[in-house]
Amino acid sequence: MITQLQGRLVEKSPTDVVIDCHGVGYFVNISLHTFAQLPTSENVKLFTHLQVREDAHILYGFSSIVEREIFRLLISVSGVGASTARTMLSSLSPTQVTEAIASSDVATIQSVKGIGAKTAQRVLLDLKDKILKVYGLDDVSMVSSNTNKNEALSALDTLGFTRKQAEKVCDAVIKEYPQATIEEIIKQALKKL
Repeated sequence: MITQLQGRLVEKSPTDVVIDCHGVGYFVNISLHTFAQLPTSENVKLFTHLQVREDAHILYGFSSIVEREIFRLLISVSGVGASTARTMLSSLSPTQVTEAIASSDVATIQSVKGIGAKTAQRVLLDLKDKILKVYGLDDVSMVSSNTNKNEALSALDTLGFTRKQAEKVCDAVIKEYPQATIEEIIKQALKKL
């Protein structure tokens, strides 16, 4: 199996790249996250996943081992194919995917094009324990910070702030103060709005 490629970047688009490895050009499908991480220099290294089907051998490339592992976890879920997993990693960063799964955030998973309610539930059901075990996330803190955020958003909504703007500010506050209480999130958000 081809597990990584290192070579000269010949072609680059938001969905795929061609990497020349000693005279052989490999066509590699990538996510938008990986596209954003690609260096501007010619020499690149991608961690790959080779999908073998009856009609094709398809290479998927990732800027980090973590992103590749999340891709592999996603395609292990019934109903989630490689293109859907790639779309998910294009819409959300690997960190956002793991946090959404760990905190059972159905709305975030379902916000990805091509993922319905049943598939989102299946992703959470199949992967939550694996994500918590592999990445060592604390289930309780993830859920409580998510609950605190939702309650803070509700309060800011009541005060007349737009949901989208309030959500961005609350996310920034939680990133800066992960253990913040609802009141602390609201106070810090009001300073920034």
